[in-house]
Amino acid sequence: MKQIQKAKRKSPSGCKTTDLIFTSYAATNSEVFPHIIRLHVPAGSKVADVTYGRGVFWKEIPMGEYRLYPSDLKTGTDCRTLPHKNGEMDCVVLDPPYMEGLFREDESFAGQGTHTAFQEHYSNGQRPKNLSKKWHDAVLELYVQAAVEAKRVLRKNGILIVKCQDEVSAGIQRLTHVEIIVNLHYLGFYPKDLFVLTRNNKAGVSRVVKQLHARKNHSYFLVFEKEATVSKMNSIAIMTHLLSGQARQTDLLHRDL
Repeated sequence: MKQIQKAKRKSPSGCKTTDLIFTSYAATNSEVFPHIIRLHVPAGSKVADVTYGRGVFWKEIPMGEYRLYPSDLKTGTDCRTLPHKNGEMDCVVLDPPYMEGLFREDESFAGQGTHTAFQEHYSNGQRPKNLSKKWHDAVLELYVQAAVEAKRVLRKNGILIVKCQDEVSAGIQRLTHVEIIVNLHYLGFYPKDLFVLTRNNKAGVSRVVKQLHARKNHSYFLVFEKEATVSKMNSIAIMTHLLSGQARQTDLLHRDL
């Protein structure tokens, strides 16, 4: 009787290692950003950093590794109106001001006193033009407007890297990273990856009467892919078949009140 030989099990490719890129770091932007872009964007790609500022993200990346196109308000380029052609870029990097205090129409905006350094990095000292919203909603509006323009200049499957931070505005918790993910998903961006950066030093506080929310000591890098596959775009699901009835009941309750 002929003996049947079992097929030899195929060994998995690759090598065992603990030298991996992780989703959370207690580190600086310049230390983490190289890991993020090298993981998601091949060397030699055309990258538009549309809020370049002092170029902190690029300090640990050798010149010439990417074809970098830096711009910001101080060079006369608004991240919502870029000089690039449709589908020209492989990657867009976006890090606009994300303190609602930098968006006020009066002279009370942040960026003075202890916030001077923040203004130098993230703002030209003026409220961005063409914003219809106020306070934190103006911050989110700027992100969405910039994402619309990024979508225009990115090629299919291009990468958008977004830096953001949650905040408490007018005593209300605003989970900015969640708001950005949902709004950009609506625009057709697949939320491909997320990184959390925790600051090493403690934030200084001059006066506290009563703490109502945990103090923010972390920020996010969000990585999006333009025009991803349907299966990827289905990664965010809204249970409309469960929520529609609840939403109607809530509306009726509010009307009664």
